[in-house]
Amino acid sequence: MATGRTSAQFIAALRAREQLIGYWSLLDSPVAAERLARVGYDYLAFDAQHGLFGYQGMLNNLLATDTKGSTAVGMVRVEANDLTYIGKALDAGASAVIVPMIDNAQDAAEAVAAVRYPPLGRRSYGPMRAQLRIGPDPADTHDQTAVLAMIETADGLANLEEICATPGLDGVYVGPSDLRLAIGGATSTDPAVQDEFEQALARVREAAEAVGIAAGIHNADGESAARRLAEGFTFATVAADVVHLQQIATSHLRAARGEAR
Repeated sequence: MATGRTSAQFIAALRAREQLIGYWSLLDSPVAAERLARVGYDYLAFDAQHGLFGYQGMLNNLLATDTKGSTAVGMVRVEANDLTYIGKALDAGASAVIVPMIDNAQDAAEAVAAVRYPPLGRRSYGPMRAQLRIGPDPADTHDQTAVLAMIETADGLANLEEICATPGLDGVYVGPSDLRLAIGGATSTDPAVQDEFEQALARVREAAEAVGIAAGIHNADGESAARRLAEGFTFATVAADVVHLQQIATSHLRAARGEAR
């Protein structure tokens, strides 16, 4: 099975706005992560904000991503825009962090600072596991790690261009459920605001392209990911293991009962 990019190669591709496809994980299952890492995805994203694991689970899943035959690097959506949370994810070996609830350029600058060592930022030096595969010298580490700001709030959308222009920011990442709520949706999938939602996505793509940073988006399935990449997003995540586990189990149960799918 083909081996994927190193962290440095992945980050270079991300920054070059090459098309990348990832998978989203909520479950604390390193064995599942090992298998997913071999499927062919460019990255596995572990959700420490809404996922069903703590620090040890995040560490174990990042370790599992480095399995023999892996094509993927590991990234983490951290709990919050916090120096400690971001540092712990990076020390555990994440190649990139996705930082939620970025409302303005100041928030984005703080996220960047948390990823970079002094004098460029505020990250504390202690890459206990990360040093085995990333860096460990600060300059090399900066070449091999990325920070992505989530665009998912009304303020974040209002301040989108300023966020994208933040020095050191590698990309933006759309959280579609929260963004749909932020623009007035009654639910996270409300079709009544579809036109406004599509307009918001176009703004994100265009703002990122204008300053040459990556533009990513979360998707429910592969077909949606393909559509968003065709529209101009540079990376797309397929989500998520806990949902897909239920979907495929339901599909097989219906097939066994002779029911229409």
